[in-house]
Amino acid sequence: MNNQLLIKEKLQAKLEKIQTKSDGSPVTDLQLDKTLAEEIEQLTTELESVNPNLNPLLYATSLLEGAWQLQYSTAREIRFLISLPLGLKLGKVYQVIDVANKLFFNLAKVKHSLGLVSGYVKVTASFEPAKEDLEPPANKRINVYFDKRYLSIEKIVGINTPQLNPFKVVPANNPTNRTATLDIIYLDETLRIGRGGDGSLFILSKSDDLPDFTSSI
Repeated sequence: MNNQLLIKEKLQAKLEKIQTKSDGSPVTDLQLDKTLAEEIEQLTTELESVNPNLNPLLYATSLLEGAWQLQYSTAREIRFLISLPLGLKLGKVYQVIDVANKLFFNLAKVKHSLGLVSGYVKVTASFEPAKEDLEPPANKRINVYFDKRYLSIEKIVGINTPQLNPFKVVPANNPTNRTATLDIIYLDETLRIGRGGDGSLFILSKSDDLPDFTSSI
């Protein structure tokens, strides 16, 4: 077994260990023991050093395409979703990428702990390769431009509510006085690791359980 696969297996074993929830919701560093969070950070750094696709925006766009499920993150927005009020709980979180049109959306499933209501939050965005991405390894950074935020209720006490899907559409927030960026620091057929412009970490696995994603972007 080569070093890349060995490190990847170690990281995936850590992720499986912390994925104790049956709903598949992502885990954040604030939910973990500090030592375990540091071990995950170290393994991602090691995996980045053996990234098989150093220039994903040039030579691996086919791997980026499609639906990805978020497994772990240190991002502020994911930490917020983990701590929703009023008995609401975060479910699976996806990122769905349309490379040809340079579009993607983030979709976070949400449900009440007693099953009273379920729905989702979706944020649409466009992206482009960052023009300032000149240092090696090149072509791994994208600029992100958030567009709209959709708030949707799919069911209330088990009854479909198409009139509330969505019930609110508002402009999405972009950072003030800067452009949001994401560095793709590791990419293969089943695993993607990214870092936001603020250093936040995102670990995602390729997913096939989000149907008809192309029509939803």
